[in-house]
Amino acid sequence: MAATDTRVPVPPVELVLRSTRVVTPEGVRPASVTVAGGRIAAVLPYATGPGPGPGAVGGPYGTGAVVEDLGDDVLLPGLVDTHVHINDPGRTEWEGFATATRAAAAGGITTLVDMPLNSLPPTTTLEHLRTKQGVACDKAHVDLGFWGGALPGNLAELRPLHDAGVFGFKAFLSPSGVEEFPSLGPGDLEAVAARIAALDGLLIVHAEDPGHLRRAPRPDGPRYSGFLASRPRAAENEAIARLISVARRLGTRVHILHLSSSDALPMIAAAKADGVRLTVETCPHFLTLTAEEVPDGATEFKCCPPIREAANRDALWAGLADGTIDCVVSDHSPCTTDLKVPDFGRAWGGISSLQLGLPAVWTEARRRGHTLHDLARWMSGGPAALAGLSAKGAVEAGRDADFAVLAPDETFTVDPAALHHRNHVTAYAGKTLHGVVRAAWLRGRRITGHGGPTEPTGLLLERQRSA
Repeated sequence: MAATDTRVPVPPVELVLRSTRVVTPEGVRPASVTVAGGRIAAVLPYATGPGPGPGAVGGPYGTGAVVEDLGDDVLLPGLVDTHVHINDPGRTEWEGFATATRAAAAGGITTLVDMPLNSLPPTTTLEHLRTKQGVACDKAHVDLGFWGGALPGNLAELRPLHDAGVFGFKAFLSPSGVEEFPSLGPGDLEAVAARIAALDGLLIVHAEDPGHLRRAPRPDGPRYSGFLASRPRAAENEAIARLISVARRLGTRVHILHLSSSDALPMIAAAKADGVRLTVETCPHFLTLTAEEVPDGATEFKCCPPIREAANRDALWAGLADGTIDCVVSDHSPCTTDLKVPDFGRAWGGISSLQLGLPAVWTEARRRGHTLHDLARWMSGGPAALAGLSAKGAVEAGRDADFAVLAPDETFTVDPAALHHRNHVTAYAGKTLHGVVRAAWLRGRRITGHGGPTEPTGLLLERQRSA
């Protein structure tokens, strides 16, 4: 009897992207990237084959391969944004899965992880998760996962959510701004952290201490200085110190969201050196905007924690450069235009920047001497590692064929009306930025470019289980 051939057939190469500047884990180099079955098959020398023009078919890669030569435009791994408030369902007038994922694709982001609050219902039970997945399944232009929420009283919901594939659990130590997502008190934090440690899950935390916030001056009126005083660095620093203590004692994996206070960097670095399971993110607005430039009444700049002074921004860049900060993600937190009243005490706090994060960060990074390789590490590889998305985050064989194409030397002026997120409010209005996103591919399929986004083809993602 003849032996049965059990080898898995190798799919044919279907797409080849060639560029003189491909950002790989080893650095930036000329290369031809081949795609088969939605994954990167190989990263070959740029000179492989004759290099037919855009859209050409055939050549040395196989009769069905479409070859696109990108010239000197940069081929980056598709960005991964693990901090996005999509608000769908329930507050879809603020944002929605269709609009948010279109904006992401236009900004070179190919994977999002949705935050569990501002939607109604919040993602705090298995039933609520299924509701959100049902709404999102046919609207996503990029791949999409979900964080769960940790609230006082929902300990019993954490394992079912974990088993259903959420990427971790978000908690607040101070009021969240919406009544359906209350913050954790000290006892709640201990119980939640212990339960998540038992699951070997991930606790992600909005770290501001409520006591410091209560003692701070109340924000009122159009002056940004009053709002900044209402969210002091001490509130962040105290909350982060508490979280480091919890992570050290209980062994919980803890991630600090949207780090704003550079004062906390030394204790974060020391905790990491001691082996505490701690990671940290910051956001484009903290790296590119400063308190000194916020005009009176310009509440499109309001967020919590706040944009701080230029010297603080410089220190955050230093923390990013030395690895104390692990990644850069948007914290896209949109709302309707009417909620951005010109009073920092009453306006909704949140920066809308989903489509602009890549050029905003690149504009400042290039000025400071950082590289495209750094950019990919901070905005693709780092967030992918945080969420355990091993198929994302790099241009190398075996990964998903997710790409962004960037013209890094071209500039554009931000026109809010040209953005794809639902409400055209952004702190970047009128700014000139370096880096034009030409196109994006998701698992080998073009999702933007040639005039705009295509039809939704994103998949709903679940956390990868340990072997």
